[in-house]
Amino acid sequence: MAYVGSYVWQLRQAVGSQLLLLPGAQIVVVDELDRVLFQRRRDSGLWEFPAGSAEPGMSFRQTAAQELFEEAGLRVDPADLVPFGSLSEPEVHVISYPNGDRVHAFALCFEARCWSGELTPGVDEVVEAAFFEEAPDPPQPQTLVVWETYQAYRATGLFQGR
Repeated sequence: MAYVGSYVWQLRQAVGSQLLLLPGAQIVVVDELDRVLFQRRRDSGLWEFPAGSAEPGMSFRQTAAQELFEEAGLRVDPADLVPFGSLSEPEVHVISYPNGDRVHAFALCFEARCWSGELTPGVDEVVEAAFFEEAPDPPQPQTLVVWETYQAYRATGLFQGR
């Protein structure tokens, strides 16, 4: 769903830029060459993973699948998503956006290795998207935490919590 009309947009109409506590999902998409999908944000120019806030009635898996489709044009079956970590530490996951909005994100992170479609950046939020072996510069600070969390998961096979 586009930002205008979304649940968060509706909340913003009532509370302005005040800090919101938001559940959401992030998704690390891995291609056949073991490269990872990153996208560059339209508002800040920083690189990140596809991610977003949950809408009413959506699970974390559904949120991840929906955000991937909206932001990158790729489809994934929510049942194929593998959870690898959770993020919530306020020191890292309180985010201030260029427009002044603030959120404390509580996210479940997923890996996707089985997906379909053609990579097509979502025009509302994404300038470009591509697969990389390492995180491109400049990354959004929270993206580095997700990247480190994912690397720890890959090294240990254990779910990571932050």
